[in-house]
Parts: sequence; structure tokens; C-alpha cells
Amino acid sequence: MTLFTASRMSSLGKCALAIAVACTFLVHRGADAATIDYKDALKKSILYFEGQRSGPLPSTQRVTWRGDSGLNDGSDVGVDLVGGYYDAGDNVKFGVPMAFTATLLSWGMIEYGEQLSAAGHLDDAREALKWITDYLLKAITGPTQLWVQVGNADRDHACWERPEDMDTSRQSYQVNASYPGSEPAAETAAALAAASMVFRTVDASYSDTLLQKSVQVFTFADTYKGSFGDACPYYCSWSGYTDELLWGAAWLYTATGKEKYLNYVNENAGWSYTMNEFLWDNKLGGLQVLLSKFYFRGTASLSSYKTQAETYLCENLPTSSQKTVTITPGGLLFIQDDNNMQYVMATSFLFMIFSDYLASSGQTISCGDTKFSSADLYNFAKSQVDYVLGDNPLAMSFMVGFGENYPKHVHHRGSSIVSIHEDSKVVGCNDGYSIWYGASSPNPNTHVGALVGGPNNQDSFTDMRNDWDHLEPMTYINAPIVSILAKIIATSS
Repeated sequence: MTLFTASRMSSLGKCALAIAVACTFLVHRGADAATIDYKDALKKSILYFEGQRSGPLPSTQRVTWRGDSGLNDGSDVGVDLVGGYYDAGDNVKFGVPMAFTATLLSWGMIEYGEQLSAAGHLDDAREALKWITDYLLKAITGPTQLWVQVGNADRDHACWERPEDMDTSRQSYQVNASYPGSEPAAETAAALAAASMVFRTVDASYSDTLLQKSVQVFTFADTYKGSFGDACPYYCSWSGYTDELLWGAAWLYTATGKEKYLNYVNENAGWSYTMNEFLWDNKLGGLQVLLSKFYFRGTASLSSYKTQAETYLCENLPTSSQKTVTITPGGLLFIQDDNNMQYVMATSFLFMIFSDYLASSGQTISCGDTKFSSADLYNFAKSQVDYVLGDNPLAMSFMVGFGENYPKHVHHRGSSIVSIHEDSKVVGCNDGYSIWYGASSPNPNTHVGALVGGPNNQDSFTDMRNDWDHLEPMTYINAPIVSILAKIIATSS
């Protein structure tokens, strides 16, 4: 799970951490981008989500080292909260990152559905999305009630055990009129609104349900404004809830075209400001790019959002005079050491999408005295993906199971412990740490497609299981690369 470093250390400091044997990769010439198999990477990026599933697994399950888990989730409060995804290498279900994952998956399919279909993976991507949306619909149990977390994070993080063996608290957390949480509620609204567009042509009834629930939960988020903090320090919203309210309204406008949502983002434009990052906590970069689409189509009232989107791009472009973000010697965008890959993928996603908006409008952007074209933005996004897939100083793929040289000691409980199908004996909390967490051998289960946190700011990387900052995968790292790869495949073809 992604946290600010101090928060994570305070939690994990309670655990008796074993020390894994390091396997450090020495720097040498990177792989040739021309040899990268983007089709294989796309297939594996979607397959990853099956390894994160909670609940009863279907007969079509391809990640066979996983088993059923979390089958009683919600029973502590008499609500069916079975399903959804574990957010990362732990066994907790967090509403904010799960909904954000759904929003990114949906946006990618909205923009690049044809490309995903041509690559043969649109149905797979929809299935990955539906595993979330089915859960989110269950989590909305009233006009002013939303269940936003299952599992006590502190207790879960003090154990190292397979999802199938969980014996820690599966406490359920909610937000309601008395204890509001506009961040998870508005992000859920965004996710459901975006997903309603993905399912519109294949299941109109389901799409209608998603949209109706999106309106309901957005109304709740906006009427009872307040930040959700009961489960901190895990996924605290340091940026506040106004970005999520704008984000939810923008997606409802995108899905419905209703003027009231356009008026909402215009009347509250003062909540939006320039950012050089886009992540689960702060949605402003994504919001600004999303609303730019409508500006290019003639909605002049959104000009401030388009201007802010261009500032976001300029602050991330390596050759821009306005660049504020660090680029590693090997060419990777670098925001912070804790799970930097989330920024790399989210930023690449926005660059790819905005490049298409520029192409369709025939425009460029100006960063100081320098103009950048649609092709410039596309090439930067592609360079980041190429780095991640092996075109880097380490000649290493940061996608597990892709290529020949990739992380083998992934910080992931289920992947790092022998599959329940091979050894059904329960692996207890302490045994998980003493036997499996500190083992020098590679994980017994390859979590194919998982993107890990990545290298440091000097392109160095140590494959050591207890290095969660660099070795832990998250659903919202994988969500954007799915559609990016489809776009690259189509463009290359």
C-alpha cells in the first residue's frame, strides 16, 4: 500500500521484520525499445488484477496460485462486502485506491477502447473493471451510507499471511451523514460515472445502475462535506476533498452531459490549482486534462482548466524550461522514493491522452518559449513505458514476469508464500514472517504483470522483499498502463 514514508514506518515498525538477502542489479546498457513486446506486456498488465482478487474466484481464474478469500467480509456489520481487490501487497480493501483504479481503467477504455479491442483485450479489461464496480455497488447501502474499507490495517500489516489464511480483523468502516468522507464518496462517484460509459453499449441496464448510484453517492459527498480520517495513516487525503468533488462532478458531466455538473466545475474552479503530479490523493492533474477535452470541443468556460493542464505537462517535460520534476540519469520521471512508479504511470497516461487532444485540435502547447507538439507528448509517455519494460540502464523490466530480468522478491504476501493449492497447511502470522518474508529465495508464485515501485533517483534497484518502497505493486500503478500499451500497439502498427 502506498503511504507517506513516515506513516508506513510507524506502522511497520511494530512488526518484527526479517532481513531478506539482497540481489542488487548492476548498471549496464539498456534493452533496445524496438525489441519490446508490447502485446505481451498488455496481456500481462491485465492478468495482474486476477492476482489481487478478493472473494470467491470464478472458474475462469487464470492466476491459479490464488484461492478464495475474504468470504465473510461485511459480516461484522450485516452487509455483503465480499469481492473487490486488495490494494497492494497486503490483504486490506481500501475504498479510495480501489475506486481510483476503476476510474483510471474506465478512462483508458473510454479513450482507447477501439485499440484495446483490436489488441484482443477489451473484454479482459472490462472484466477487471467489473470486479471493482460490482463491489462498489455493494458498498453503497443507503443515500448517505458508503462502506469504504474492510480490514484493520494495523493488524493486517503486523502479519505476513496469504489472503486465503487471513485471521486478522476484517473490521468494516463506513462514512455517513454523521461521519462524512467526501474523498471516498466523490471518488466512488467518479468511478461509477466513468464505468457507466464503458458498459453502455454492452449492458445498458448495468450502465444505468452505475450512473444512478454515481449521482446518489456524489450528492452525499457534496451535501455532507468532510474528510474521512478514521483509518489514517492509511490513504489519508492530504490534499483535502475539494479535488475529489471536482473530479466526481467532471465525470458526471462527461457521462451525462448535464449542465448542472458543468456549472459545478465552473463555479468551483477556484478549488483547482496547478500541480506537477497526479495520484490517488490529488486528482487535479487528471481533472484538468479531462476537462481540457471539452475546451478543445468548444466549451470556452473551461479555459482555466486547459491552461492548468498545460502547466502540469510543462512541469513534467524533461526539455521544458518550466520543468519542476526530477528526471533520473536514465530518463525516468521521479517524484518521490516511495512507490515512484505510480507517478510515472499516471503522468504517462495523462500525456498520452492530452497528446490525442492536441492532435485532434491541431494545436501545440507552449512551455516558456518552446512549443511542444502532440508527437512530443506521445514520445515522452512512450519513453517512460519503454524504461519500465526494460529500456533502462539496468536492462531490467519492472513488470513482474515480463522479459527475462525482472523483480523476483516482490513485496506481496500471496505471491511470497507457497500457494494454498500446493500446501494447504495454514501459514500463521508469525510463520509468514519467519519462514517466507525473510527468505532469500525468489517468491514461489510469480505475480505476472505486477508493476513494482521501481528504482531510486539514480536508477539503482535492489530486489529485496522488505523494501516495500520499491518492491510493492499496487492496482493503481497497473490501471493506466493497460490503455497506454493499447495505444502504443495501435500507433506502432
